[in-house]
Amino acid sequence: MRAQDWTDEPRPVPVLSGSAGEVPIVQGGQTTLVSIISPVVLVPFGEKWLVESRAAFEGDFTNQEPGNNFGGKVNKEIEYLQLDYIANKYVTATAGRFLNPFGIYNERFYPVWIRNLQTDPLILPLEGESRDGVMLRGGVPLSSEVNLNYTTFFSIQSSTNKLESDRGIGGRLGLFFPAHRLEIGGTVEHALVDDRANRFGFHVEQQPFAVPLEFRAEYAHGAEGSGWWIEPAYTLSAMPWLNTVMRKTQLVSRYQQFYVGNGQDEDLPSADTRVAEFGMNYYICDGFRATASYGRQFSSAGNQNVWTAGLTYRWVLPLGGGGRL
Repeated sequence: MRAQDWTDEPRPVPVLSGSAGEVPIVQGGQTTLVSIISPVVLVPFGEKWLVESRAAFEGDFTNQEPGNNFGGKVNKEIEYLQLDYIANKYVTATAGRFLNPFGIYNERFYPVWIRNLQTDPLILPLEGESRDGVMLRGGVPLSSEVNLNYTTFFSIQSSTNKLESDRGIGGRLGLFFPAHRLEIGGTVEHALVDDRANRFGFHVEQQPFAVPLEFRAEYAHGAEGSGWWIEPAYTLSAMPWLNTVMRKTQLVSRYQQFYVGNGQDEDLPSADTRVAEFGMNYYICDGFRATASYGRQFSSAGNQNVWTAGLTYRWVLPLGGGGRL
């Protein structure tokens, strides 16, 4: 039998992925019906090139007057639209619109199907959203016990609708310890417009082999303020005496604090704030789960309860036959 010709090897194909969520939030007695769809498109070509994009269609529907129907507009955003060139196993170059590489939450955990709690951390606005420019990222093994991962970027100023961006430079470094599934890192950014302010932050994440535990924490500081959050999550799959239903359950909590600075940002709390939250996720099947949480917010601007309950879903569809993902 002759050897298989290289042309018979499966080729990468475009992929349509994404997530959807319906998560009502009750905060301080005000109910908001949050509906979000985030499609993701991946288009590989050649051996080293990839176009990837994610959009978001989010409706925050509120009922301002008793007896009226819920209403509101649907916000549309292009969260990233980028061209990646995989130069080698250590370097990937990116050009276009990309997620701001500050900390870990914005890049890794923001989609509704990934996040363990559906409410945003208070410091998320400090991490920014998206930037237009160029970026280099990759990883380098320092030894058999530790890997270095890095990201650096330069972004331009843009006021184009749906493509807004601030001019700045920045970078993130992380140390990953494979034996412990532990990452520790930090981020620094410098604005090249207006007050040329600096922002910096630290993060830690661990998923130990011995127990089904996820541990995440971040700290961020900027002119607008500073804050931190810590979030452990435990899946009950490691408890064989529980029934099948309970072993698909994840328990999660988050405690966070925010301290007001001298800058202005309407998306950040207007007063020093503390929040304690507790939640549960139940994985109905692959990519489909039910989620709920309760939190209590403490602030000089007023204390309030925060409730969430809803469903999230994630899908992946290859757009072609005979290929591979």
